[in-house]
Amino acid sequence: MKSMLTKRDIQKIRKGLVTKKDLQEFSKKAFQTFVTKEDLREFSIKAFQTFATKEEIRELRKEISSLKEMVQSLTIAIDKLVKAVENLRSEYFAIKSHKSQLDRHEKWIHQIAEKLGIKLEY
Repeated sequence: MKSMLTKRDIQKIRKGLVTKKDLQEFSKKAFQTFVTKEDLREFSIKAFQTFATKEEIRELRKEISSLKEMVQSLTIAIDKLVKAVENLRSEYFAIKSHKSQLDRHEKWIHQIAEKLGIKLEY
């Protein structure tokens, strides 16, 4: 049995095929998505306004280098201050510990003097 295409089958096939009108619309849309000379010109202008030049990068490097030197100098100065504070703290604790020892010795001397009947004068 031979199968023949019906009008309905042909209409279904036509719906799936590309028409001249479809191609024209596609080419208009495709043309709109391509980059034009004007687009490139605008991009280059924006790029020059946005991106840094070699000279600007060189200047930035110099500034960063001088900032590094300043940070190193500050770090060294802070290290010296920390060491000085720690030395002062050590001295303070030594003096504090000696003071309590001196107070104790003074108290003992007064006790001994009192027992021996000696009057101490300042």
